[in-house]
Amino acid sequence: MGHPSDMMSIATAGMRAQSARMRIISENLANASSTSQEPGGDPYRRQIPVFENELDRVTGVNTVRMSDVRPDDSDFTLKHMPGHPAADENGMVKFSNVEPLIELMDLREAMRSYEANLNMLENGKRMQERTLDLLRR
Repeated sequence: MGHPSDMMSIATAGMRAQSARMRIISENLANASSTSQEPGGDPYRRQIPVFENELDRVTGVNTVRMSDVRPDDSDFTLKHMPGHPAADENGMVKFSNVEPLIELMDLREAMRSYEANLNMLENGKRMQERTLDLLRR
């Protein structure tokens, strides 16, 4: 990493990616206890963000971005609830495959990464300010 603006581009991209990740995690948490709208149907399926490297054409620095969101193909939770509106012919209801504890751990990791990128951005800004101060002397 050469120039402070390179560091700032990387940090900004990291913050943007983690912000998008936190949005997906929030959607997952909001739908954690969902069921289908129709008998025997599928409930909300957990979403997983996908990240990739991206070349910042302005600075020539590799950054990160959320490139896609994919469904988690793990099994739904089944519960025997014959009176439930979403129950199938055997009385089984499918619940979302979202595990709130996993989502909260992912959210904590995303927040820490966001904060680390924010600190890097602030450090880059301070470095630029110091450089300008030195040049003014």
